[in-house]
Amino acid sequence: MKVTEKDVLKALSTVQDPDLKKDLVTLEMIKDLKVDDSQISFTVELTTPACPLKEKIKNDCLEAVEAISGDLEIKIEMTAQVTSVRGQSFTLPKVKNIIAISSGKGGVGKSTVTANLAVALAKSGAEVGVIDADIFGPSIPTMFNCEYEQPEMVQEDGKNLIVPIMQYGVKLVSIGLLTPKDNAIVWRGPMASSALKQFISDVKWGELDYLLIDLPPGTSDIHLTLVQSVPVTGAVIVTSPQKVAIADAKKGLSMFKLPQINVPVLGVVENMAYFTPEELPDNKYYIFGQDGGRELAEKEDVPFLGEIPIVQSIRESGDSGFPAVMKEGVTEDAFMNLAKSVARQVAIRNASKEKTKVVQMN
Repeated sequence: MKVTEKDVLKALSTVQDPDLKKDLVTLEMIKDLKVDDSQISFTVELTTPACPLKEKIKNDCLEAVEAISGDLEIKIEMTAQVTSVRGQSFTLPKVKNIIAISSGKGGVGKSTVTANLAVALAKSGAEVGVIDADIFGPSIPTMFNCEYEQPEMVQEDGKNLIVPIMQYGVKLVSIGLLTPKDNAIVWRGPMASSALKQFISDVKWGELDYLLIDLPPGTSDIHLTLVQSVPVTGAVIVTSPQKVAIADAKKGLSMFKLPQINVPVLGVVENMAYFTPEELPDNKYYIFGQDGGRELAEKEDVPFLGEIPIVQSIRESGDSGFPAVMKEGVTEDAFMNLAKSVARQVAIRNASKEKTKVVQMN
């Protein structure tokens, strides 16, 4: 009996996306299906190139189709198209997802997490940008080894636009690229907010899957400016395990949950979760306490995105401007897993929650 495209789709309708809880056919993830006398071929279009379940989904498809294929060869191609709920917007129209990276207090490694998460997403095949919105303490240029570079300007439709610096596959903009390196930035809140608005609207970002916003610590004018300027896909909360950091992280998390702001929290990252010596990668020393971030996520009913260890190479990488995720070892594994977790939560959020609206506040 000849196998038809209808037969293949029926078989594939039994394969579920484990995160979205629907079958691949209903989700319209099966593309370019062809059946001839010798072969069944189709493409599975995932919701992100950083999908951690890629191999499972491929194997489930293979198993489902083998049951009806007979002697036909089965060829499956895996691609990805990052999802978005932003729709058409006058501001950042080609940016699919805007992700706020926040922390309740300084010193927990928020910028380190932002830099390595951005590079990890880019390594996975996504188009990524970073806005360094920590106006008074910009560290992204140092972490990307471009603090002495200056962005170019171009004119489009009569408007001057900043061209972001491209480093390690990530587009970057920071006040640290536009002011003398050693000069203090002594601005009132409205000036800092104005700078962030310019980074959003006056930069030639082009097409991006993820735009990460490295926010300053705490809750401030900058945070309100962001949510009032663009619809934010979701927020990632960075904390370290100790009690004082958790208490401040909880306040930052609560801000995004406020009814008048209502930005989905994608999850909590526990940075500096434990110390691991490079020469003893299986040893873990919980010098700042244990599971503080995980317990915060459970208590606030948000996903726990993962643990990042303290390893000497992370500090060295931040200083040298060569992100730790680009070096083999436990840090690369930790940040690549974090990228998969964040991408996964973005896809789940886009499939299950309404669009985030620009906040209207007086």
